[in-house]
Amino acid sequence: MENNKYLFLGGTYSNLHALQQIKVEAEQMGITPDRIFHTGDVVGYCAFPEETINLVRSWGINVIAGNVEVQLREGASDCGCNFEEGSRCADFSTLWYPYAQTQVSQKNIDWMHALPTHQIADIAGKKWGFIHGGLDDISQFFFASTPWREKRQIFDRLHAEVIVAGHCGLPFIEQKEAKTWINPGVLGMPANDGTQRVWYGVFDADTDLFELKSLNYDAKSASEAMYHQQLPEQYAKTLVTGLWDNCEILPAEETAQQNSALEEKRVLI
Repeated sequence: MENNKYLFLGGTYSNLHALQQIKVEAEQMGITPDRIFHTGDVVGYCAFPEETINLVRSWGINVIAGNVEVQLREGASDCGCNFEEGSRCADFSTLWYPYAQTQVSQKNIDWMHALPTHQIADIAGKKWGFIHGGLDDISQFFFASTPWREKRQIFDRLHAEVIVAGHCGLPFIEQKEAKTWINPGVLGMPANDGTQRVWYGVFDADTDLFELKSLNYDAKSASEAMYHQQLPEQYAKTLVTGLWDNCEILPAEETAQQNSALEEKRVLI
């Protein structure tokens, strides 16, 4: 049954198993594809880049480009994730990114060329902006600990009251000055909290209630597929342990929260 709910997704990272499960959840909630928004990085670390794109496309949801889509469509030699040169994440990307390049078809590269890098939508009387990282730098990281003044610049430039962002991999909500910044987390990897759960967001336009929600899916099979394709075993392990191999991209505040199970959250917008 159709209702007045909206669904928000972060990076699927080629994790077909998680994407299939969230599609089931969306259908059970009666959320139609036109009310589902994906903040980019459809492709990433996991084993099914082409299949994941195909499912996203056939589903017909709203998608903006993440840095991985931008790099793939431009034929770039790396993922553009803003990892420091010589870091473990940068080293791992030399395995999973070339794999993605070999797997993604030309028709899906063509689809990526048409993706915008941000989107604006009117929802429940408010202007919502959808971004991946930053506006000038698509790979810019915004965490809960990132100063509000930096986030406020994005609100001002998009003339938005709500921002839904991706890229950092951790779910959070911050509200100030009658504005709301949301990162719904990502589907493709757990949130470094010691659980296999991945994250997404749901907004009920009838009640103005936004929920950060966790999702259980077949992480074991997703991990095994990564081992089979000889993708970075550290990331394959992360799918089942719920812990990132390293915290290189994280500020101190987020690093300190590793292995602390996150709780679902509800706020009014």
